[in-house]
Amino acid sequence: MMKAVLTIAVILAAGGAQAQDDPAFQSMAQFQAQIAAGKASSVSITEAYLARIKALDRKGSKLNSIIALNPHALADAKALDAERKAGHIRGPLHGLPILLKDNIESADGTATTAGSLALKANITNRDAPLVKRLTDAGAVILGKANLSEWANYRSTRSVSGWSAMGGLVRNPYGLDRSSCGSSAGTGSAIAAGLAAGGVGTETDGSITCPAAINGLVGLKPTVGLVSRTFVVPISASQDTAGPMTRHVADAAAMLTAMAGSDPDDPATVEADQHKVDYLAGLDAKSLKSARLGILRITAGRSAQADALFAETAKALEAAGATLVEVKIPDLPAISTAEELILRTEFKAGVNAYLASTNPEKVKTRTLADLIAFNATESKELALFGQEIFIASQAGPGLDDPAYLKAKADAKRLAGAEGIDALIAKDHLDALIAWSGPTGIVDPVNGTRVFGPPSGLAAVAGYPHLTVPMGYVSGLPVGLSFMGPAWSEAKILSLGYAFEQMTKARRNPTFPASVMTRPDIAPAIDP
Repeated sequence: MMKAVLTIAVILAAGGAQAQDDPAFQSMAQFQAQIAAGKASSVSITEAYLARIKALDRKGSKLNSIIALNPHALADAKALDAERKAGHIRGPLHGLPILLKDNIESADGTATTAGSLALKANITNRDAPLVKRLTDAGAVILGKANLSEWANYRSTRSVSGWSAMGGLVRNPYGLDRSSCGSSAGTGSAIAAGLAAGGVGTETDGSITCPAAINGLVGLKPTVGLVSRTFVVPISASQDTAGPMTRHVADAAAMLTAMAGSDPDDPATVEADQHKVDYLAGLDAKSLKSARLGILRITAGRSAQADALFAETAKALEAAGATLVEVKIPDLPAISTAEELILRTEFKAGVNAYLASTNPEKVKTRTLADLIAFNATESKELALFGQEIFIASQAGPGLDDPAYLKAKADAKRLAGAEGIDALIAKDHLDALIAWSGPTGIVDPVNGTRVFGPPSGLAAVAGYPHLTVPMGYVSGLPVGLSFMGPAWSEAKILSLGYAFEQMTKARRNPTFPASVMTRPDIAPAIDP
């Protein structure tokens, strides 16, 4: 039954029809209720999503959001159905299909490529600990999502959402618009209803930007809450994985499964003592009496998004929240320090990762090898170069005094003197900010994407949640909640209360362009 319903939804989506009750977009709790009622199964849901991917990803709207599918997905779903029939239910993820960004390893026969042709044969047969935690919680790994190649850390002129392995990811709210990155494929796929949830990774903005401008919930956790082992790295100081979903409760359920200490990742030593059941902690009344600091980093970028936030601020106050204007920290100094940190840590991290791969399958063993490979592979440099790679290769090592100073300065400016100081000064529960609508993809002059202000939380290593706030000319914008280290439970609850109050999210209609909208087209061609 579920398969048939979702297959109908494929036809609707491929034709661009609006279907707000389309079952492909259901929450995890709704899926579980249907399975419990005998109206669906893990197999039928997995089959339906595979059919929908076939209709929308490489055909139909051609989202290019997925690089590879798990060949064992249906077998895994069948085994989980058998467990359920035997009376064993692992939790809220049991039997539900999840997509992984293709820089996260999984032991299912798929390669982990980071979008690069250099890693197209990188089949490691290793589960990243975060993946093992998800499958232990009952998730079905559906496949690997496309991404900005090397998590958007190859060129300062990159086309966000493009990789040589998967092509350009398209935004289901406007197919000519950027899906941001680097978790572009995860963002597009979950927004388009191609899985129950997805995992992205972020160094600075790579979860929160594609989540915000694809109309999703996206959480970048505290660095160290989720293991980074067997995840292709950029920065040991800032890298983390996190959930990307259509509903806050689904993100909370996924984080509960993903979080935890990993002996192979020293950053996670405190994770077990801080993790909680984030789903159980959600409270629809948590905005009442909450104190929220307005961080106007994005003000002035989009007049329409600013106006939408002004209305949102009134709604937050009506719900009982107190809003406080806060001072913007020294962002240029933070950004300068971050640049040196990332350049230095990338070389060390990627060299260590490549050394851990199978030399028979991955011939590029160092960053220098990658640079040489790209220079001879025409598809890799077809749209932009690799100046970040080159700068990182020429940069200092991890013992460099300038790097060590930048690392200490960045943490202090963004953390203790940044988010922590702002929270303490006005006794705040969280900081809030907003994104703007995404721009048209322009491989010649570059794409403007008005994502959320990610840098402060990213450099501090603190949590950042984005939740759908509304739409500008049909394009999603998000509201961000940021807090101090280990405050995921609080900001998820605030985001949940906001979501339940506004119910702002709408399913995409896959338009070729916003210029075809009835409120815009008459002005284009009067």
